[in-house]
Amino acid sequence: LAAINKLGEVNAESNYCFGEGGAGTYSDGKLYTRSTKRGDVRTVLQYLVYFGADPSILIDAHPHIGTNKLPKIISAIREQLIACGAAVRFETKLTDIFCKENVLKEIELNNEERIPCSYLILATGHSARDIYTLLDKKGIAIESKPFALGVRIEHPQSIIDTVQYKCDIKPEWLPPASYSLVTQASGKGAFSFCMCPGGIIAPAATAPGEVVVNGWSPSKRNNPYANSGTVVTVDEQDFAKYGYTGPLAGMYYQQAIEQKAFVMGGGLLQAPAQRMIDFVNEQISNSLPTCSYLPGIVSSSLQETLPKEIATALKIALKDFGKKMKGYYTNEAVLVATESRTSSPVRIPRDKTTLEHIQIKGLYPCAEGAGYAGGIVSAAIDGMNCAHQIALKITT
Repeated sequence: LAAINKLGEVNAESNYCFGEGGAGTYSDGKLYTRSTKRGDVRTVLQYLVYFGADPSILIDAHPHIGTNKLPKIISAIREQLIACGAAVRFETKLTDIFCKENVLKEIELNNEERIPCSYLILATGHSARDIYTLLDKKGIAIESKPFALGVRIEHPQSIIDTVQYKCDIKPEWLPPASYSLVTQASGKGAFSFCMCPGGIIAPAATAPGEVVVNGWSPSKRNNPYANSGTVVTVDEQDFAKYGYTGPLAGMYYQQAIEQKAFVMGGGLLQAPAQRMIDFVNEQISNSLPTCSYLPGIVSSSLQETLPKEIATALKIALKDFGKKMKGYYTNEAVLVATESRTSSPVRIPRDKTTLEHIQIKGLYPCAEGAGYAGGIVSAAIDGMNCAHQIALKITT
């Protein structure tokens, strides 16, 4: 991670998205979820407390662990798994799947080791492009799915506090303020995503030659900036406009925009950026405010970085958000591109009851990477549900 932040160098096998715990380890640690019908949310929270999370997550309306605390919790979970008989292999990735008459038989690891496998839970996270490409190449059914794409917007936290608390100076006993905004713009949904009060903007690229941003907050949320993804929904029609069709259309569309951002930023993971009002007025910013994104930002035209329909919808949305939240629409805010990993651009279809892949017996697409979750809690629930279905199959 130091190489990413300080040198602008991305290791495609080890980064903010790939490693122990995946993207969740260095996420904001938000635990609020609407997925209450999928499983027992409280059980997930209790497990997290058992492994080291603050018990306050059991009673908070919007529970939050904090990026600084998550890695130790993930390590504790791994140690418990090993104590129960699991084997954990680092620097090991799935490189092939072998089936006979549509029944899973073996998997290949690191292009060299083949091992028998009767049940495979495929829980890759939403950025495992090599897995999506592998499935498509093997003729294993996958589908393109809509997702959302845009920018991450950073304000001074003091501005958000003033707007939300209606006071010039936030009282010490109040937490850093947050916000949630949504509107319709040019026939598309536009909304804030993963709002991080007192947070930082992080480099989330998973391969060289692309710029991807995300956000996180420490447990105290005590950094001087507030940031949030601000994104617009995109679908198969948008992908087709740029010549991308088929099950991997959204993935290639996403990748092309991230690579364009890399070029517009000048390389070395510097991100193209623009002040908010300058963006709406289509003016390149003469200067940029201080930003928490460690690799650095470069004044650039985001109209050139983003697809036209995304830029147009964002301009409409930002003005509307400014009306809903007085003080939000300001040139003290900076837009940083690109916020593109909001969810998986691919869905791996499965049976609604057994959770098994619709084509390959023994393959269980799981959680966010398969298109069935959107955060830590919903992914955990989906993982438990998949494990339960496999246990039922084995015991019956």
